[in-house]
Amino acid sequence: MDVILREDVEKLGHAGKVVHRQDGLRPQLPAPRGLAYLATDGNRRRARRGAAAARPAAAAEVSGARGVAAKLEAVSLSFNMKAGEGDKLFGSVTAGDIAERLQAEGLQVDRKAVELEEPSRRWASNRCRSGCTPT
Repeated sequence: MDVILREDVEKLGHAGKVVHRQDGLRPQLPAPRGLAYLATDGNRRRARRGAAAARPAAAAEVSGARGVAAKLEAVSLSFNMKAGEGDKLFGSVTAGDIAERLQAEGLQVDRKAVELEEPSRRWASNRCRSGCTPT
């Protein structure tokens, strides 16, 4: 059974992708949850037209994200915090702290887009990742 994804589904693919699943796996398919629809000939044509129409918008979004990424590359943040013995901080620097400071710098970044392996609890220089989507 082939289905076309309506939206991005983790471990299956992006919206508009045709995914083949075995018939016995129907309960686990995204189709019953409204995340996909059957891949009939008409639905395949509609998906191709929708993908063609979405390309210019996606290109503009990627361009905007690259601009935000370039601005983020140039930013360096410093946090003044109290530290105890062994350079351990009283508290930690969290994704929310980083997002708040980036907003003060003029960059709109959601705190959920800031990826830290763990909050920084030591006095050190750290790097973090941020998902870039234009708002």
